[in-house]
Amino acid sequence: MKSNLFKSLVIITLTAFAIGGLSQMSLAQGKNNIGLQLYSLRDDLNKDPKGTIEALGKIGYTFVEAANFENGKFYGMSPEEFKALVEKNGMKFLSSHTGNDYEGNKASWDAAMTWWDQCIDAHKKAGCKFIIKPGMGDYAYGSLEGLKKTCEYFNAIGDKCNKAGIRFGYHNHTTEFKNIPGTDQIIYDYMLQNTDPAKVTFEMDTYWIHKGGKDPVEYFNKYPGRFELLHIKDTKELGGATGEMDFKPIFENSKKAGTKLFIVENEEYDFPPLESVKKSLDFLNNAVYVK
Repeated sequence: MKSNLFKSLVIITLTAFAIGGLSQMSLAQGKNNIGLQLYSLRDDLNKDPKGTIEALGKIGYTFVEAANFENGKFYGMSPEEFKALVEKNGMKFLSSHTGNDYEGNKASWDAAMTWWDQCIDAHKKAGCKFIIKPGMGDYAYGSLEGLKKTCEYFNAIGDKCNKAGIRFGYHNHTTEFKNIPGTDQIIYDYMLQNTDPAKVTFEMDTYWIHKGGKDPVEYFNKYPGRFELLHIKDTKELGGATGEMDFKPIFENSKKAGTKLFIVENEEYDFPPLESVKKSLDFLNNAVYVK
């Protein structure tokens, strides 16, 4: 437990360095500091990225997490252009989903590291504070050796990100809550135990861990300080009739988790996407446990 406490203090210090001023921004704006994963608006962004960001800016989210980084650009815009567009519409660009898989050999490692250098440079130009890898390739899931080397790979990426003032993290789905093939170890637990907290954080997707048969709060208690970002997600819009999630204990225990950013993601919806994400934000703003 003393080791976990020390690791948590290290994480808090690094995070304060990486995203300094975040709480002050929220207080100054007088509203909850809630972000949106832009995958929620994927179809609208494909058609009209600038118009969609402008419409999103009127809803009340304070920051965005990108889901489209290709050829050095975000939604077809240079890092500087995308940053300016987001900020012009009253938000910050704080987090981004992207990544490159490692296949267990030197050529793959070298190519990946070159890609990550370019990726990190682009995100630094955009002022982004977190780069989150949203999944792993078959190599990582296929064996204990593959997962071990992937954790080493993540530590190396995290070291590169730290040097640029950015935090590197990993986002789960449900596969991470299965056992490593041939063992009784859960993939997600192995990752938490074998990545360096100073180099790798975790963005827990609270819906997918629930669908994987696990309890988010149990993980907060077991691995305090490791979950600097949370995806707040349900079957469809937050607070909707088809919802499965109880977010109250998640928010009430988020300090133990080390959470700095709460990010809504609507993968499916009963309403047009912009209306859907507005309903989700309204739900959180009206929830007494969200502070």
